[in-house]
Amino acid sequence: MTEPHAPIDRTILLVEDNPHNRKIFSGMLAHAGFRVIEAEDGNQALTRVEETRPDLILMDLSIPGIDGWEVTRRLKADPRFSPIPIIALTAHAMRGDEERALQVGCNGYLSKPISPKKVVEEVKRYLKL
Repeated sequence: MTEPHAPIDRTILLVEDNPHNRKIFSGMLAHAGFRVIEAEDGNQALTRVEETRPDLILMDLSIPGIDGWEVTRRLKADPRFSPIPIIALTAHAMRGDEERALQVGCNGYLSKPISPKKVVEEVKRYLKL
């Protein structure tokens, strides 16, 4: 494994219910220098956004409790949080899912399976790093 990158002064909220995926994506983002906050479900996601005001959110759309679709709608409807970019990171890869994600307020869409390296590249692109 390569050496970790210097810390980047940006916080990423990773909303993912699968512990394996959370570990992989969180690890790769941390290795790239990001501060990573995690949430396992929609309620936790909303709480973490209030607590940390992340710079970007990676949102699994199929999460327990309040699903990612609704969490995204709520965040984009709140002027305090609407500027935060939200990238859907989801197994929803059926025709129309990307359009639906963009309609509820996601700024980007990545379908699983996806390499953690590609996730980091997209995060950097959205944060203009």
